[in-house]
Amino acid sequence: MTAVAEVPAAPETERSRPSPRPHRGRLAYRLALGWIVLLAVLAATAGLIAPFDPTAPAGPARLAPFSDAGHLLGTDSIGRDVLSRLLYGIRISVAVGVGATLIAVTAGVLVGLLAAYYRGWVAAAVNVGTDTVLSFPPLLVLLALAAVLNPGVPALILSLGLLFTPPFARLTRSAALSQMELDYIAAARSLGAGAGRIIFFELLPNSIRPVISYSVVVVALVIVIEGSLSFLGVGIPPPAPSWGSMIASAKDHIALAPYLMAPPALMLVLTVLAFNTAGDHLRNRFSGSAQ
Repeated sequence: MTAVAEVPAAPETERSRPSPRPHRGRLAYRLALGWIVLLAVLAATAGLIAPFDPTAPAGPARLAPFSDAGHLLGTDSIGRDVLSRLLYGIRISVAVGVGATLIAVTAGVLVGLLAAYYRGWVAAAVNVGTDTVLSFPPLLVLLALAAVLNPGVPALILSLGLLFTPPFARLTRSAALSQMELDYIAAARSLGAGAGRIIFFELLPNSIRPVISYSVVVVALVIVIEGSLSFLGVGIPPPAPSWGSMIASAKDHIALAPYLMAPPALMLVLTVLAFNTAGDHLRNRFSGSAQ
């Protein structure tokens, strides 16, 4: 009987080893999603858990340090509780970010679908309109709209929503044009489907994936713009709490109370990071499922 020689197993190469990156990506996505859910809960319950009125001085203390007289995050230069303003600032940031994105998505998707389906003069008009809006500096457009509209959260939501409508229109039109040449569109037309059914029941479901992932990133971008405008004094009018206005107020007293800038800045950074991480995860997932 001949002995069968054992063939040694081939050494495991770097390519064959399981990569930890997918697990890290899922963990980052779960942490980002958890932070977004926490923000939504805090925004909904800010009126219940905020210890003080965010717009009125909570006492004689000015620039009080952490944990002083019941103020867990201290007080600002006029005695308002920082924790209360931080919690109510979540409402403004979430409302502006989500509200403006919803307006931009609704208008942009509708315009993009119409341009992709009808083409011709409709597509030409959409291209001219989007190019015109995108040719103006965003800050100039926002300042012009702020001069016409009454300053406040609704005006800022509407202004930012209109500002981000052209990118969504272009993205939707590009995704829908790639679907117009496929067989299922021709089949729907041969079965007598009208324009409304093809646009909203055929094109829309198959063109919405890149819009969803991009919209999550836009929420983060809108929150940054709102904070920047409030920091410059042209965003949310005082005394409404805003992370940008809180950072601007803390900047004037950074030598005496540098700790006042940390809470709103940290909230802004973590929120933007969470939405960007969630948007990147959705984009990678949609692009992977499309292959």
